[in-house]
Amino acid sequence: MTDPLLDDVNKRIIEHLQRDGRTPYAGLAKVVGLSEAAVRQRVQRLLDNGVMQIVAVTDPLSLGFARQVMVGLKVEGDMRSVAESLAQIPEVDYVVICAGAYDLLAELVCTDDHHLLELLNDKIRAIPGVTGTETFVYLKLAKQTYAWGTR
Repeated sequence: MTDPLLDDVNKRIIEHLQRDGRTPYAGLAKVVGLSEAAVRQRVQRLLDNGVMQIVAVTDPLSLGFARQVMVGLKVEGDMRSVAESLAQIPEVDYVVICAGAYDLLAELVCTDDHHLLELLNDKIRAIPGVTGTETFVYLKLAKQTYAWGTR
């Protein structure tokens, strides 16, 4: 895909895969009005170009992770190296370099508060360059969407 904008057919394919990533190519073909082979090629192109991924999304609570938090980090020096170190921690599922009050934001999933304390004290604050953290405990997830780019 040389054009960065998605055409209407690709948007419809993505919309259907966002609802059910297991939709067969034949089913998608009927919905968008193309052959199964054409849909297969379009999906593969979207995947190859990094426009989308087809993944299973899990619920951390059902997997024994009772505590989710966002941690704002203040960093001295190279933010990229700190971000790379954070990304290596298995319990960190999201890292972003940002502007504003914090240099980095990281989302953590923890089994309990003891686990959170170990992560903050023993792993995150021990990363060279981290000068401060602030932890925001999730009380309730009000919205989470994966419907970007199709509307």
